[in-house]
Amino acid sequence: MLSVLIPVKNFDCTSLINALHKQGEALGAPFEILIAEDGTDNENLHLNSVADTLKNCRRIVKKTNIGRAAIRNLLANEAQYPNLIFIDCDAIVEKDDFLGTYLNALKEHNVVSGGLYHANSLPNKNCTLRYKYEKNADKKRDAITRSKAPYDKFTTFNFAIKKELFTSILFDTSITRYGYEDTLFGKELERRNISIQHIENRLLHSGLESNAAFLEKTEQAFNTLAEIKEKIGNTPLLNIVEKLRRYHLTALFMKYWHCHKKHLRKNLLSQSPSLIKFSIYKLGYYLSLNK
Repeated sequence: MLSVLIPVKNFDCTSLINALHKQGEALGAPFEILIAEDGTDNENLHLNSVADTLKNCRRIVKKTNIGRAAIRNLLANEAQYPNLIFIDCDAIVEKDDFLGTYLNALKEHNVVSGGLYHANSLPNKNCTLRYKYEKNADKKRDAITRSKAPYDKFTTFNFAIKKELFTSILFDTSITRYGYEDTLFGKELERRNISIQHIENRLLHSGLESNAAFLEKTEQAFNTLAEIKEKIGNTPLLNIVEKLRRYHLTALFMKYWHCHKKHLRKNLLSQSPSLIKFSIYKLGYYLSLNK
């Protein structure tokens, strides 16, 4: 028995809904698909109207955006089955047994992470930064590699969990902006000593933003991190920040960053962005929030 939960805002996920519904119908077990429109503009509400016509499929419309954490909590509360699958709306299902794989895994595990990957060719020349970043990260997104750091590699993009367990934890609704609600959830699973089973049940991530939009999104995430860093504990970025402070290199690095900030941004907004410069920019931006 599965409840597939998809939060969405101003995005057409008709193909995703149809693919999941087709698999659900062939599953031989009760299932439902819940779509939550989180502040979708009125003129875009028609985009996912297919959900109103399919059996075992339902839409929930929140006229005001309540945030990534709160909308997922709401979906879980509305779900009627004990097994939950969370999927981001910009995912594409390419495995014919995607739902069945999760259903079998949930017979033995309480939390299962399926993973994600990206297309082998650049979908749009305006999204080179996000594409290069994600394709580089894809090298370490196989199940074996994820399993070596199971909590650090947790993502809300595509995972399954027992409803009883999820509702005992929930996403932290104090996070209202973009970023780190999945990291915080993974940290809570680790604190409770709840294992995450990483498997090969990946979804294709199709929603790549323009360079400018991704850079803004990254900055939003770091603003979130600056606010909740005490809850998070350690992250790769925070570990680097700590090393700079320990060796009294923060001021020197920030002098460099302020001198080269415009050049770094220019490169990141170009069609040939450097991932090294992206890392430098991110570190400097975060440190600039913690003067």
